[in-house]
Amino acid sequence: MISAQGYADAVRPVLDRLLDSEADGITRAADLIAASLRAGGVLQAFGAGHSEAFAAELVARAGGLVPTNRLSVRDLVVHGDAPRDVLADPKLERDPSIAHQIYALAAPQPRDVFVVASQSGINGSVVELAALVTERGHPLIAVTSVEHTARVAPRHPSGQRLADLADVVLDNGAPYGDALLPLEGGGAVCAVSSVTTALLAQLLTAEVVRRFHQAGEVPPIYLSANVPGGDEHNIALESRYAGRLRRTA
Repeated sequence: MISAQGYADAVRPVLDRLLDSEADGITRAADLIAASLRAGGVLQAFGAGHSEAFAAELVARAGGLVPTNRLSVRDLVVHGDAPRDVLADPKLERDPSIAHQIYALAAPQPRDVFVVASQSGINGSVVELAALVTERGHPLIAVTSVEHTARVAPRHPSGQRLADLADVVLDNGAPYGDALLPLEGGGAVCAVSSVTTALLAQLLTAEVVRRFHQAGEVPPIYLSANVPGGDEHNIALESRYAGRLRRTA
């Protein structure tokens, strides 16, 4: 039945399976992120299309890690010199060449760690960025649908998928096509990857913070900017990474 309750009933087992199946991957991914951040690195998060929501979940939010950057295809215009009309192309994320510009605009340091999210894991910009990241020696964590990526042909000239290049692959648990509730005439409705990737982002944050505590260190965590003292607290932490964090409206 297509309903709010039907979606809720379908989501719960997906979340339960994810918590069981991805525990080891979350442990390994948190190890990589914590090692980078404790060494003064920054977490660089990229997602194109709706996968950008995953990057937003990790970056510059209350209760989240301070040394983080959200990378986006919009960087070509916002931080680069590309004309605004390039963003009118709905298939821009399929272009491998933009990955080099996105990486260059981020200006990462060797100790930075990357997390790249893509439901399908096959589009040119995503795979090219992953290849560039690993070529430059950065740890790479991929967040993708293992079921979906296995059933579609890569669009990158190399024939590789995002999952082929990562040090750690986290399965977002979404089905092929992302939507959960089947329609009688074919197709499905109500995507789930946004829900599962948000969960993965917060699980990673919790485990990274745990590693700081285990090392006897204070984790660099944002307070809400909408509580007294929040701005002052956040500005003080951001100043440790002067020139390395990008914060825009």
